[in-house]
Amino acid sequence: MIERAFGVAEGVSRALGWSLGALLLAWLLLLWFEGRGRRLPVGVLLSGLLAALLIAAAVLRPTRITSRGTDLFPKVLVLMDRSWRLELKAGDQTRERQSRQALESIQKQLKQARVSVLGFGEGTATPLGAGKDAEERSTDSDLTSALRALSAAPGERPKALVVVSDGRLTSPSEGASAEALRELGGRLGVPIHTVQLGGSAPPDASIRRVATTGAAVAHQKLALTLTVGCSGGLSCDELPITVEELLHGEAPVLLAQGTAKVQGGVATLELPFTLERAGRRLVRIKLTAPEGDKVPENDQRLLTFDVTRERVRLLHVAGRPTYDVRALRMWLKADESIDLIAFFILRTNSDAMQADESELALIPFPVDELFTEHLPSFDAVILQDIDAVEYKLERHLPSLARYVRAGGGLIMVGGPSAFMGGGYAGSPLAEVLPVTLPEQGAPFDTASFEPRTTAAGRAAPALRGVRELLGEQLPLMQGANTLGVLRPSAITLWEHPERRAGSGPMPVLSLGESGDGRAIALGVDGTHLLQWSELGERGAGRAYGALWEGLVGWLMRDPRYESARLDLSHECRAGQPVSLNITRLPGAAVDVTVGLERLGESGKAATLPQKQLRMEGDVETASVPLGELTEGGYTATVRIGSAPPARFDFACERGGAAFADSRPDPALLERLSRETGGVSLRAEEAGNVPAPPPTHVESQRLVAPLLPAWLWALLAASAVGGHWYARRRAGLI
Repeated sequence: MIERAFGVAEGVSRALGWSLGALLLAWLLLLWFEGRGRRLPVGVLLSGLLAALLIAAAVLRPTRITSRGTDLFPKVLVLMDRSWRLELKAGDQTRERQSRQALESIQKQLKQARVSVLGFGEGTATPLGAGKDAEERSTDSDLTSALRALSAAPGERPKALVVVSDGRLTSPSEGASAEALRELGGRLGVPIHTVQLGGSAPPDASIRRVATTGAAVAHQKLALTLTVGCSGGLSCDELPITVEELLHGEAPVLLAQGTAKVQGGVATLELPFTLERAGRRLVRIKLTAPEGDKVPENDQRLLTFDVTRERVRLLHVAGRPTYDVRALRMWLKADESIDLIAFFILRTNSDAMQADESELALIPFPVDELFTEHLPSFDAVILQDIDAVEYKLERHLPSLARYVRAGGGLIMVGGPSAFMGGGYAGSPLAEVLPVTLPEQGAPFDTASFEPRTTAAGRAAPALRGVRELLGEQLPLMQGANTLGVLRPSAITLWEHPERRAGSGPMPVLSLGESGDGRAIALGVDGTHLLQWSELGERGAGRAYGALWEGLVGWLMRDPRYESARLDLSHECRAGQPVSLNITRLPGAAVDVTVGLERLGESGKAATLPQKQLRMEGDVETASVPLGELTEGGYTATVRIGSAPPARFDFACERGGAAFADSRPDPALLERLSRETGGVSLRAEEAGNVPAPPPTHVESQRLVAPLLPAWLWALLAASAVGGHWYARRRAGLI
């Protein structure tokens, strides 16, 4: 494009131009005042005007400018809201579909502009379509962080900004001040146009906000504060709410319930509850919505609590005082991280008494209280060489089995009164042990043997400390309890070198999971020899502590004793693909089996197909696709080689926090545009977004004077002389 224009010589400042104009104006005004009293000849007036113009030309030296250039299309940024909330309906289509149609209209309207489309959610805005859709989406709609990142980025600034959203932003919030909104536009110095999605609010009752005070600690009450909303003309009065914990292989357990009384469309309810188990716990909050609710996806929330412990609370019950009982009790009491409650039976009911029964014990054995009222308060129970029939534990074995399936830990330690010898065979508690218990035959033998470490024992992190101190060798044990074959998914760490269980060696130390809990079966009462023996001296007695630290740590799901570290590739969303990231221990086996089960259900319906993979060479991290899951809680179990399985519980929500408030907020978008100099349009009006003017970029510029400077000076001097002559002829001089 070629453009022609006129200008003045280079070096002529604005101040000089204004001064010259003022001087010439004064000249012409004097000439006019002079002619008011008498009639001046036309020659005097014309020569004076000509002289003034030529003097101005001599000073300014007019030039002819010829430029060649192009009009550069303006840069426009379109920020698309990428929250999962846009999956909500807007009439007969989703807000996401509505936003795509609005984008098409904007691109047609701004076809003479360079349009860049970015998605914003959490943190920095990213190019739309840069990755997988599920990984681009987020729970939040943080426009403030996106604009801050754009303002700090190098490169060309946009001429305009268009935000496509339903207005339910995380930041700026609904109550943002006018100054805060103006500051957003001021960062880039451009108007912010907005396109409103969503239309009117749908009839909806929802759990809008979930908050807790303080950290989640096992055995301590946790205050859960709920904000319930009712909008879109839905009639709400009292809305029942329940809080449940989802368990592995068991029905959900009711934690709390209440009623939200809605006034003015909002209700707040506080529900205290207690989580008895540490680790990742999944809690489901359900709202019973009234008839006419159009958004059922936000009627429940699935929350994951990382529950900590102040101390590991253990119940240790022993049937008789032995070296093994004494060693375990001393180790448990010496560990400051363990809160120990221990009971030892010093006599049997058949012992002859020469005194009153109350004088034979400082503290009576409160068997009924421990295994009914106080049982849930313990993280694990250790039953060591105690007869269930003799000491009236038999009637509490069903509740103890339920305790394990609900997430508790159990260690049964051997001795003459353990396992078969204690009346546990055929009991409900036997069902949660990692080994079966034969109901016939000798309950134990007294032959000496050295336990043999299995391949699983060599791979298990729980025995790493013992192997580092003693290698493969173990002390000579004086006899073993009779244990049966392993249960499905359980593993054996130590086995008997001679005795058989079924077609294989008899387990001596086994680990297994039952429901949501874990159990350990140790069929000997001689582990104290890891400390008090010639072999134990080789490790300075530390092998005993290493063994029990590993067993209790595995029972409590301490990450140090898990065979792998697990997490998700991104937040699980119902109906969207998700992957499980597996990080194995260095040097672990290469064969990996991944299982997936639904929490809160039992039976085959809860189990999903397993997946197999190999992690060969130096590869320590792998990603396993889990597919598209339905809404609910899940537990992923990963077994690496023969090592004990690692478990990861997670929630897969359909709505989640993004669906918590389904109301669009066009008022916030209108305020944002008004404060930044932009316009706010409905989705169907997106094609009316104002287009910024193009930027002209010159590629060539030629400047040529109309006349040489000396000629302008000569003409100006001649004109002044001619004016003087005309005044003289008129008798004015």
